Amino acid sequence: MTTPTQYGQGYAPAGERRHRLPAGLRAPVEARTFREFGYLLLSLPLSVVTFAYTVTMVALGAGLLITFLGVPVLAGALAGARGIAAAERARARALLRMDIGTPAPLRPRAPGPLPWIGSLLKSGESWRNLLYGIVHFPWAVFASVVALVFWSVGWSLLTYPLWQWVFPMYAGQGGIQLYGDGAHSVYLDNPFEIGVTSAVGLLLTLVAPWIIRALASVDRLLVRGLLAPSRLGARVVELESDRGVVVDTAAADLRRIERDLHDGAQARLVNLAMDLGLAKEKLAEDPRAAARMVDEAHGEVKTALQELRDLARGIHPAVLTDRGLDAALSSVASRCTVPVKVDVDLPARPAPAIEGIAYFTVCELLQNVSKHSGARSASVDVWRAGDRLMLQVTDNGVGGADASAGSGLAGLARRVDAVDGILVVDSPAAGPTRITAELPWRQA
Repeated sequence: MTTPTQYGQGYAPAGERRHRLPAGLRAPVEARTFREFGYLLLSLPLSVVTFAYTVTMVALGAGLLITFLGVPVLAGALAGARGIAAAERARARALLRMDIGTPAPLRPRAPGPLPWIGSLLKSGESWRNLLYGIVHFPWAVFASVVALVFWSVGWSLLTYPLWQWVFPMYAGQGGIQLYGDGAHSVYLDNPFEIGVTSAVGLLLTLVAPWIIRALASVDRLLVRGLLAPSRLGARVVELESDRGVVVDTAAADLRRIERDLHDGAQARLVNLAMDLGLAKEKLAEDPRAAARMVDEAHGEVKTALQELRDLARGIHPAVLTDRGLDAALSSVASRCTVPVKVDVDLPARPAPAIEGIAYFTVCELLQNVSKHSGARSASVDVWRAGDRLMLQVTDNGVGGADASAGSGLAGLARRVDAVDGILVVDSPAAGPTRITAELPWRQA
């Protein structure tokens, strides 16, 4: 995952502006208040329908369990609950601005209705979705009534001076009646009483948004607790995705190695064999020409050996295995086209797998510095922070690196994420560029 922010520093999100009015005064007219109020109002009719469906289907399925028909009825209830949950998640994203994931789809072990029914009945998320339809109904009734009362009464009293004329003109009374019996009646009809009424309305109007937000926060808890993917399920999906990334990366590396062998060392060795064959034929009739061809073949052998060494270094460098990250990264930095300062501060060597990922991450980042940054200098810092291995590559180039644009940084971010790591890119248009990678620390 990548974020275009400077690592380790707090900042105000782009587009956020400072308001001159305090939050308490602007809350009644903020878009968030209207969204959450709309969510609470919609919850009442939707929860009535959901509750009626859930109770009816569960009661019907439980009553029919004495026969085989109860099992598919309960499975249908769970399937309907999953559909309702999907709609509720979409509503929560739109009105409550919740960042909520989608559960993994059902995966029956075999095609057919019976495996599908079995997977539904064994799905914990489906039962939680069904429970939401029952639990949410009483809360939705309470929350929608409270929100509607405070919101409508507050705004009605606040605007009372604007519509108070309705009572003397059409109702034959001075205003809202507070008290009345056979002998006495009290109306809000003089300027003082109208002003006090409006002041009470203002107080209720200022309080109502915070009541609405408190009620909506309970809805958020219900949605997150009963409709969001479970941590275990989300972790399984994440691991499956990471496994796919690892497999794809391994396949790409194998294709690269095969291509480098075929186009490089293998081709040179084929030419070398042909040259030595020609030299053998000329050895008796033209020793000088044969010696010259052998000398050229000797040069080809040296070139092929160098290509094989480079290929072996690309698979896993010997210096990394023998001497660790400090020496390996210093070797990489010495081959970079710009001066690179390397600072490795580790109390011990991490696990070989993490060490290898850290090495190749820095290698790719330094290649980007050489090819694209136009920098005059760069630095590599490696340190341990708690249970994380931190890598940071900085250059003073032109900037503008963007991992979301489908560049090599996107693939690097996926590789880092496959081992529960994080890649953070901070690269403003004018530079400098700072790319930080976090990897899990595992002891060798």
